[in-house]
Amino acid sequence: MLKPALMLTGALLGATAALPAAAQLLRQPVLTLDSANRLAAGAIDACRGKGRGIVVAVLDRGGQLLALQRAEAAGPHNIEAGRRKAYTALSTQTATLDLARQAAADPDARNLNTLPELLLLGGGVPLTVQGQAVGAVGVAGGGGAVNDHACAMAAIAAVPALDQAGAAKPSPSTHP
Repeated sequence: MLKPALMLTGALLGATAALPAAAQLLRQPVLTLDSANRLAAGAIDACRGKGRGIVVAVLDRGGQLLALQRAEAAGPHNIEAGRRKAYTALSTQTATLDLARQAAADPDARNLNTLPELLLLGGGVPLTVQGQAVGAVGVAGGGGAVNDHACAMAAIAAVPALDQAGAAKPSPSTHP
């Protein structure tokens, strides 16, 4: 009785092994160090234009830090806040300003703040290329969640190869 099952399994394995190697691998865009540095510079320039010194963190698709820059006047706590905002945006594929607003409006979403690495403050935005996740940017120290988010969005605009999505949705309290 076991032999037919083993033969079927062997036939399936043989069919899988016959596939070309390229068919078994995914091709995904990669966020480069050059792009990460341009993102950081774009965010810093945008916030500097508003009179704010910030920290900006850029993570790759795997959540690893590619770039981190801190303006001289930015507080040291903003380093970790920027990284965690980027991580939150990456892991949820949602702008952290949206997550914060959802948490304020929905008791179930409020529990997201109990996860150790997530930070539900505006300023984190996922990065995509042709709809595929490539990383995230996190901004902290810009004078509030809306300012941090705006500086993160300005960073994305500085890298044309990135999808220009990620804008936070209007707050339920300000949207009719």
